[in-house]
Amino acid sequence: MIRAGVGHSTANNPHNAAGEATAAALRAAGLTRAEAAICFATTAHGAAFHPIMRIVRETAGTDEVVGCSAIGVIAAEHEIESGPAVAVLVIGGGDITARRLFVPSTRGRATETANEIAAAVNRSSGSSKLLCLFADTYNLEPGALLAALNRQLSPEVTVVGGGATEDGTVGETFVFCGDTVSSNAVAGMILSGDFDLNLGASIACVPLGRGHRVTAVRDNVLAGLDGRPAFKVFAETVGPLAEDMRRAMAFVFLAVPHDANAERLERGNYFLRNVIGASPEHGMLAVSHRPQVGDLVGFALRDAERARNDLKLTLDEMSGRSAIPPSFGFYFDCVSRGSGLYQLPGHDSAYIRRHFGPVPVIGFFTGFEIGPAGPLPGMLQYSGVLAMLSERHRMLN
Repeated sequence: MIRAGVGHSTANNPHNAAGEATAAALRAAGLTRAEAAICFATTAHGAAFHPIMRIVRETAGTDEVVGCSAIGVIAAEHEIESGPAVAVLVIGGGDITARRLFVPSTRGRATETANEIAAAVNRSSGSSKLLCLFADTYNLEPGALLAALNRQLSPEVTVVGGGATEDGTVGETFVFCGDTVSSNAVAGMILSGDFDLNLGASIACVPLGRGHRVTAVRDNVLAGLDGRPAFKVFAETVGPLAEDMRRAMAFVFLAVPHDANAERLERGNYFLRNVIGASPEHGMLAVSHRPQVGDLVGFALRDAERARNDLKLTLDEMSGRSAIPPSFGFYFDCVSRGSGLYQLPGHDSAYIRRHFGPVPVIGFFTGFEIGPAGPLPGMLQYSGVLAMLSERHRMLN
């Protein structure tokens, strides 16, 4: 039987916080020693990340510990978005094994980093594999990493995770692995064994109008959509928002289908990229994406009510295909969601608990999310990625 528990602490003393969070997780799991532990700690504890990791390892009784820095952490129904906080998930028992991995010096080395990660994953055995990745958001090209990783991993490997975050006071994000705390690195945990995975991704936006074909583009600058100036199409789509581009760029995003052959934008089949500049006089729009002539793209609006509706639909779909209650889960939630979007705390976690009950779920507020992007994992933004792991359902004769 898989045993898992989550704990958290908002104690100001980082040593106390690490001990309290880990002890609470062990009690909740009914364990005295864990097979593995995941730890997320906020920037307020940044000077003590090393001792936090040492205390988590000693208290949990395992060296298989990974995690990262975060602007906010998630522990079951608790979403702590500011101030000091440590969240810990412990895992043990059952037919599940865990192995940590660490790759340093990731800047400009997306392919090499993917090679090292894939080699570690491919050495693990098990009918199911879940790879949780935590990366320094400021020093990694996640799209390039995942594209290279997808070419090397077998279909039974599910990849989730997110980019580490900070509160803007230090200008660095950190990943944790064993006794190592580092920026410019990727840390991860490979969970393998005989278990089932239930995966979903909710997006905080909804498409505005129909999709458009790219008819002129240079690098990341859209010049033509449907044979017309790209900015003019954008302005007609978003309406008065286009008069204040600073505000527009905070709420409107480029929507790109996962499937390059898609004929329309539909819920669940597109990812988002930022609009980063505009030239109304030249009819151009700069985006954090490199579309090609002939690609289908569109625009999407970030909105609390639409985000809530999409989350509910995603959770309905996940709970509908869940054969048995999950043992534990991970939730990677974009920093643009949370109370800043919904104007109340703990929103997503409350809905997760409503659908799945008191499952130990750990997570953090991410710089980017890794989750389902069509049939393969990809880099997501403005999303919440939920991965639920449960004992494998066996049919009885």
